[in-house]
Amino acid sequence: MAGVPPISAEDLRAAVAPTAAWLAGEGEQPSRAVLGAAVKTSARWLAQFVPGRSVEVRVPPFVAVQCIPGPRHTRGTPPNVIETDAATWLRLATGALSWADAVAAGRVSASGNRADLSEHLPLRPLSSRPSGPHRGQGPSPG
Repeated sequence: MAGVPPISAEDLRAAVAPTAAWLAGEGEQPSRAVLGAAVKTSARWLAQFVPGRSVEVRVPPFVAVQCIPGPRHTRGTPPNVIETDAATWLRLATGALSWADAVAAGRVSASGNRADLSEHLPLRPLSSRPSGPHRGQGPSPG
């Protein structure tokens, strides 16, 4: 993402925080702008810390990012595509929903042999898990 300043952990948490009550089923759905900011920021955080172009992560209508090292895709539909809705993506990003449970419930469409984000979710700054950083998710550059 050349020319785009890095997303700090604080910026990531600030973008996602306004969606917490809604994701927990305790509040109204945030405005489209708030929801879009949370989805875009969290997906771009993933792409920032797990760079690559072998997997495309789509959260329509808000964002599509490429990540995961491996063969680069250049034209047409990528062979490794992950697609989900905004609420599911944010629940995955925060750890409120596991990758395995989301896939099993049909909440995530994952095609291709590299289309697995279980190693990279939840996003470390949003997780309450005490484990160390996930691969590629070290301290924020900012």
